[in-house]
Amino acid sequence: MTRILIIEDETTIAQLERDYFELNGFTVDLCHRGDEGLQLALREEYSLIIVDLQLPGLDGFSLCSKIREAKEVPILIVSAKKEEFDKIRAFNLGADDYITKPFSPSELVARAKAHLTRYERLLGKQEKSPQDEIHIRGLVIDKASRRVYVRNQEVIFTTREFTLLEFLATHPNRVFSKDELFERIWGMDSSGDIATVTVHIRKVREKIEMDPSNPQYIETVWGAGYRFTV
Repeated sequence: MTRILIIEDETTIAQLERDYFELNGFTVDLCHRGDEGLQLALREEYSLIIVDLQLPGLDGFSLCSKIREAKEVPILIVSAKKEEFDKIRAFNLGADDYITKPFSPSELVARAKAHLTRYERLLGKQEKSPQDEIHIRGLVIDKASRRVYVRNQEVIFTTREFTLLEFLATHPNRVFSKDELFERIWGMDSSGDIATVTVHIRKVREKIEMDPSNPQYIETVWGAGYRFTV
């Protein structure tokens, strides 16, 4: 069974989330404090972690950041904070999704399943051909090993960052809107929050561009989206 961790200080909400996930075949651990939740997240093996932002002991932003530094696991934020600034900050710290309260428990489970399916596919992806690499002006993307080299130096990418870069590089000179990228990379329709696209584009640029403010690989096409230029 798939094991997940819910870190939520509101007991009623935590129990509601647990009940819905257990009805869908998940094994659920609950924690009501951020500091204790971090210990569990780092010590145990979970397939997915759900985090509230306003937690005693350690706030959700710090919790998300510390988990992401140590593990590549889907992190879903469920919070009453609705401001775009909070969403962008959460995405910037490594969150994969952001759901505001009040929320639909069925939608939460559906989103969790979507992230689990995508992570399993991405992490388990194996390419047979050792020649399956992309070489563009000092940038090498090894699709088989999921590694990136910039001017002969390996640069570490998260699963989502690599997938975004690989997708753009395999569709050169084509403009993709934020909505299209969100749907293709995150596997959800454009009704979701697309702020994460901007955050991930910036992170990828910081890793591959000599001057991220004047990008040579991933260009912004104002009013339209982004284009990987070759």
